[in-house]
Amino acid sequence: MNKIKFYRLAATYFLMLIQGVCLASSNIFELNATNIDGDEISLKQFKGKVLLVVNTASRCGFTPQYKSLEQIFNKYREQGFVVLAFPSNDFRQELSSNEEIKDFCEGYQISFPIFAEGTVKGFGKQDVFKYLTEDSNGRSKGEIRWNFEKFLVNREGNLFKRFRSSLDPNQKQITQAIESIL
Repeated sequence: MNKIKFYRLAATYFLMLIQGVCLASSNIFELNATNIDGDEISLKQFKGKVLLVVNTASRCGFTPQYKSLEQIFNKYREQGFVVLAFPSNDFRQELSSNEEIKDFCEGYQISFPIFAEGTVKGFGKQDVFKYLTEDSNGRSKGEIRWNFEKFLVNREGNLFKRFRSSLDPNQKQITQAIESIL
């Protein structure tokens, strides 16, 4: 085997290894994420619940959706529903620190979990968003286009439905989808 073939083969195996490590999760509950206070937590704590995962930003035109997210969280939480907010500055509309983001969110009196600011699209995106936007081979199922895209995850930890930013969480398309899997 010549050197070029060897290096190509090694590179292929390396990429397969990376993809396997990053995308080996069969459901979202197998992943970890860092919360707004900097603690790494296992998403296993949400196992068996219906999740609405949202990429958020404090300075976006859709930021008032925080109020709607809190409303639907309170409406369905007793039935096993949780909203998970993942702030991101991918669209240059997030505050500069997790502490500022947390303070900002307190103004909305948010009681659902908020995670640390991180990347939600492109190379280096958080594992949660790799799981939600890529298939098991790392191929894109559609990158996030803007802040406040919503991903509805069923009790088994699998993506059920995706909603674009402009759809308010209180609109029927979202509430009916939530109710259908609660």
